[in-house]
Amino acid sequence: MILTETLKKASKLFPQKEAIVCGGRRWTYQEFHQRINRLSHLLKGFGIEKDDKVAVLLPNCHYFLEVYYGIAQIGAISVPINTRLSPGEIAFILQDSESKILILDPVYQKQVDPIREKIVGIKKILWTGDGIVSKEDRDLHYEKVLEKGDPCPPPEISIHDEDVAQIYYTSGTTGRPKGVMLSHKNVTTHALGTIAEIHLTDQDVWIHVAPLFHLADAWATWAITWVGGTHVLVREFDPKTVLETIEKERVTLTNLIPTMLNLMVNDPDVGKYDYSSLRVLLSGGAPIAPEVVKKIVQTFKCDYIQTYGMTETSPYLTLSLLKGHLKKLDETEQLRFKSKTGREFIGVELKVVNDRGEEIKKDEKEVGEIIVRGDIVTRGYWRLPEETAKAIKNGWLYTGDMAVMDEEGYVTIVDRKKDMILTGGENVYSTEVENVLYMHPAILECAVVGVPDEKWGEAVKGIVVLKQGQTATEQEIIRFCKDRIAHYKAPKSIDFIEALPKTGSGKIQKKELRDRYWKGYEKKVH
Repeated sequence: MILTETLKKASKLFPQKEAIVCGGRRWTYQEFHQRINRLSHLLKGFGIEKDDKVAVLLPNCHYFLEVYYGIAQIGAISVPINTRLSPGEIAFILQDSESKILILDPVYQKQVDPIREKIVGIKKILWTGDGIVSKEDRDLHYEKVLEKGDPCPPPEISIHDEDVAQIYYTSGTTGRPKGVMLSHKNVTTHALGTIAEIHLTDQDVWIHVAPLFHLADAWATWAITWVGGTHVLVREFDPKTVLETIEKERVTLTNLIPTMLNLMVNDPDVGKYDYSSLRVLLSGGAPIAPEVVKKIVQTFKCDYIQTYGMTETSPYLTLSLLKGHLKKLDETEQLRFKSKTGREFIGVELKVVNDRGEEIKKDEKEVGEIIVRGDIVTRGYWRLPEETAKAIKNGWLYTGDMAVMDEEGYVTIVDRKKDMILTGGENVYSTEVENVLYMHPAILECAVVGVPDEKWGEAVKGIVVLKQGQTATEQEIIRFCKDRIAHYKAPKSIDFIEALPKTGSGKIQKKELRDRYWKGYEKKVH
């Protein structure tokens, strides 16, 4: 199965059904498909052949969905780029991926103009909006050239399910960015799995809030289209805009980053809107505190599913869907299971193993690393065979995520390997401490990192953002934690800041926080 089969199915069964809602504009599946055909013909006219790369630098908008399909339809490979990257980082990805065309929004002109001389491999730059002054012959207006395209399907070419469909570059927090190759088989297998697991139908309305350059949301491009659902797009995250749109467009479900959900349930106007259309909210991209899950369920009064996955796995690896007999538990116990990372996704085989490669005990105490295999797992990293060999061993992808498992087979991530804090010979998992901090009524957001300590080696530090109008002292928060977890796990210190650093997908950047403390320490030592 290849990606464009999902669009053909929707166009055949639901030609006049509303497919896209974006900034006041609406298209049916028939109209949407015709725009995609025009783009495919246009790219072919620019010399794009099978396996050529086309880079995408766009906010959430209908253009993103068009280019995902338009590129795949001719066997080319899309390279979505994090919109928050610097000019130098963007240049690296364009060069490393050998992209030939760049499709982007004018809002990112300041990130592209400084690197024009470095990206000579880019033959055409297609701007999706107005206000751009062409600096070179390769600058073109997307809509104007699209008008010249043929709305009929392009000639079919030989595309195999093992062919690469997309290359997603990881954030590069541990070194140079790595391009994760996903095949048509990876992505369609995952899409079909989500349809089965979440019971997607043509009655569903999905709101794209998490960035489409990130797989926390991008997977829905294929799954929602396949069943003939409706795509609603929000250009950028704003709590009020999202809440208003859920009511206005009668949204039924979406997958959001935990930081987004946290800001939404804490928005002063959250109680003003009608959420009766929602049937389920999914959370993914990072661990979420049980206290936030409780607020989500109370606020939106719909089902909740915690998800976990990786770019390397298309992305879902687990879902906190309740087994039938668990639905008979009381609400408190059900919520406890829903707050876990979840049981393995239908399209993957998952194990949690210790350092000897043995599966851990299902006692929610022993900690091991999650490893996975299956048709949704990447074949490896673009042009990095050594990195691929480090990550994939004997057919198993080693995730670097540390977790415990219960008797039901539900895993709970306790930390990334690199985020674990070793203090006085004891392992402290930052997620556990963060979950306690989120219980404090004055705390809006938080992160826990290990910082240098002459006595303990590392000390637990909490970094918190307080809710507007709330106050709290360092000692008050430390005491709050000591009352709920072992004293050695409680923060030794608390820093108060106005905002936590985040990645382009909205996840909190712990590496940047850690570096602030360790770099100063390294200078002191040397």
